[in-house]
Amino acid sequence: MITVVTGNKNKAKEVAAFFSGITEVTHIAFDCIEPQADSVEEIARAKAEQAYAALGVPLIVDDTGLFIDALSGFPGPFAAYVQDTIGNAGVLQLMESTEMRNAHFATAVAYADANGIRVFSGRVDGTITFAERGTEGFGYDPIFAVGEKTLAEMSMEEKNHLSHRARALAAFRDWYVTSR
Repeated sequence: MITVVTGNKNKAKEVAAFFSGITEVTHIAFDCIEPQADSVEEIARAKAEQAYAALGVPLIVDDTGLFIDALSGFPGPFAAYVQDTIGNAGVLQLMESTEMRNAHFATAVAYADANGIRVFSGRVDGTITFAERGTEGFGYDPIFAVGEKTLAEMSMEEKNHLSHRARALAAFRDWYVTSR
């Protein structure tokens, strides 16, 4: 069994779907205090340490950043704050005057247990669209395209085959299955 610790129920659903048929996933809604750092790996490690100290059960946490080339990597690891303050409309407005749309998502999944913390990373390259498209997913999914589709135009199954979180979870899963 894997316990995912997040205040974001959508992330918990993605993790549960990813591990469907492999292992049971439980969710604890616990909001960690995020440190200010430039690295999603560093933030995930700190959150895992904090969550494990508070809860005392083996668990995973994650941290995700959206890095937009035309904005010098902004919002980076501050993606959740930017989503909560200016949202997708604000990001699109910041990019109104540029044709350069390259971006990437990076996710770090940190697993904590009595033996310590291990961090697994995933990345997906794509582009920022000119308008929101799609109704699936959450957060930046309607403005982040991989190929012709935004993440919000993909089913959860499609997204879980190629997303940044899926890649980090796959690296964790491969380690978890072989280490048991």
